[in-house]
Amino acid sequence: MAVAHENGRRVIVAGLGKREELDPEKARVAAAVVASRAKELGSSSLSWDAPEGTGGALVEGTLLALYRFDRFKSDPDESPAGVASLEIAGDHADEAAVSAARVTAEAQNRARDLQNLPSNVATPIFLADRAAEIADAHESLELELLDGEAIAARGMGAFACVAQGSYAEPRLIVLRYDGGGGGPHLGFVGKAVTFDTGGISIKPAGKMHEMKFDMSGGAAVLESVAAIAELGLPVRITAVVPATENMPSGRSVKPGDIVTAMNGKTIEVNNTDAEGRLVLADALSYAVEQGAERIVDLATLTGAIIVALGSTYAGVFSNDDEWCAEVEAAMNGTGELGWRLPLHPEFLELTKGQYADLTNASAERKAMSSYAAEFLRQFVGEVPWVHLDIAGTAWGLGRPYVGKGASGFGVRLLVELARSSSTRWE
Repeated sequence: MAVAHENGRRVIVAGLGKREELDPEKARVAAAVVASRAKELGSSSLSWDAPEGTGGALVEGTLLALYRFDRFKSDPDESPAGVASLEIAGDHADEAAVSAARVTAEAQNRARDLQNLPSNVATPIFLADRAAEIADAHESLELELLDGEAIAARGMGAFACVAQGSYAEPRLIVLRYDGGGGGPHLGFVGKAVTFDTGGISIKPAGKMHEMKFDMSGGAAVLESVAAIAELGLPVRITAVVPATENMPSGRSVKPGDIVTAMNGKTIEVNNTDAEGRLVLADALSYAVEQGAERIVDLATLTGAIIVALGSTYAGVFSNDDEWCAEVEAAMNGTGELGWRLPLHPEFLELTKGQYADLTNASAERKAMSSYAAEFLRQFVGEVPWVHLDIAGTAWGLGRPYVGKGASGFGVRLLVELARSSSTRWE
């Protein structure tokens, strides 16, 4: 990259590699590097001469790279404010793609805000209030909120047992979007444990502060639905976000307790730190009950997925090859990458309980991410389903446009999945 001066203007020249190898992800990275350099130079505006097919990615890379979260600093960073205006110029500029990319990138940055907020602010009620704001802004959205009593009354014993240890009220957040279209009814499910201590099976103190990020799947689902509604995509979606804390107290669920999920399956809770699969069990069952015909869930579910895939890929698991291929295409097209890992009857055997139908934590430490996915599969029946384990990608992704903080992972891929699903059935 080089910087030159022309008629009083700065011209930043960025190398994009070979033209035939240029793709949207390379464009996002280049845009992030250029935006950061433009900010260092004190530039207030940036105009790209965009190569064909890169306009949207350049917008995403720029807006994501310029993101800052400093609302709790009494003396905010006094560095240059950054680029205030962005233009995509050139003969190949696609106005519709640029506008859609702006909507999506802004939604991803809002998800990053939700992730970065401390858990004493971003409580389950706070997320429910954010969902209400989203619903109020769009006539195509309808909101349903279930409180703790309603969750228990619906037979969601797995979700309720996680929530019972906290004094923070849980919420099952349901956003229904009807944009029309003739495609399948999509179900988006996002885990939103707003703080995860591990409960009675308490986590080590080191890095426990990062457990505010355990609601990252829910943040991505909420803000992707907001973007989909703003874009008016012709698709039907039921988004389900189970929001709760996981805390140790005198009323917490205990190792060895047995609970009954919404679909009637009984579960031995042998590790209260394997709580994500419990709240998702009932959320997935609810999505099925609501008529979802294709489901994708996002969850910071297992540390094992980080050992396997690092922060480069999310773990992908599915009971349906065709639906999985659609989700993977959306991931590859947006740079939010995933790698499919197996389900297998031998993993199913590990989920079987001694005293109940299932156990949420096998005594054998084998294939732990696949084990967790196999557990979740018991709550979707025959509905095509994809589980995305985003524990390694929700924060610490390390790409230039999101750095090592909250990434908002999942927003771009969910928006693209809704778009591709709608166009496929036109």
